[in-house]
Amino acid sequence: MKKVLLWAFAAALICSTTVFTSCSTDDNPVKPTDNLAEKLIGKWMLAAINGQLVSTDGKAVYTLTSPTKAYISASIHAHPVVGSYWGKHFEADVDIKGNQMTITSKIDEDMTVVDVFDITDINETKFTANVKTTVLIDGTEKMMIERVASFDKINRDYKEAILGLWECKGLKGGETYNDANGRLDFFDDGTYQYWRKNDAGEWEAVTTREYQEYFVDGVLLCTRWKDVDGDEQREWWEIKSLKGDKMQWKALREDDDSAFQQIMDWKKIELEE
Repeated sequence: MKKVLLWAFAAALICSTTVFTSCSTDDNPVKPTDNLAEKLIGKWMLAAINGQLVSTDGKAVYTLTSPTKAYISASIHAHPVVGSYWGKHFEADVDIKGNQMTITSKIDEDMTVVDVFDITDINETKFTANVKTTVLIDGTEKMMIERVASFDKINRDYKEAILGLWECKGLKGGETYNDANGRLDFFDDGTYQYWRKNDAGEWEAVTTREYQEYFVDGVLLCTRWKDVDGDEQREWWEIKSLKGDKMQWKALREDDDSAFQQIMDWKKIELEE
């Protein structure tokens, strides 16, 4: 079962909007690109599949630290096809030749995932590629998916700036798990504490959870938690801005085949000793 989910995850990294769509490549001609390796160094977040915007819960972040090394972050949960995955900075090998980038991920001793990106366009803020993902088990091909993907360049990383206690000051676009009555205290060990205001107007830490975890990679914020005797829950946001004691999140959601945008505003709280 674990391997089935991992196979699906390999496809989901670039083909997992909330409404699962078919995957295919197009006939975009490859434009000659000089110094592709140099242009690809940095952090890239999945933006669209086959021309369709990817909802926030289907996003993944690829960080190329050199022409030979990359790290991938993604959170996928209870997908009808994919199952669940939680991973921050999963290491992968990179090989770049001409306009082609190959990312090879050794999932375990048996499974290897190979993503081949034929770059069709790249600039300082975005790249587009025809992508083929192949899943190998003991060297034998078990799955192959092709599609067109576009990525946005991410020039900010809020993993340090988000640390501390934040209070929600407003929510637009409808509620999911987070609402306007909440505080979140982010710690540097990848855990956080959720607070709610009681009927008396006092803030109380929620103590009914077995665990509360998060990661930030670039602007992508992923959280997961589990209540005692409950099921694991997750939520996904993009940090739109963070400056001083003010932070704003955004998210593109899909519900009943329609998309909607959410915005949350936060203020950093400094507690008195």
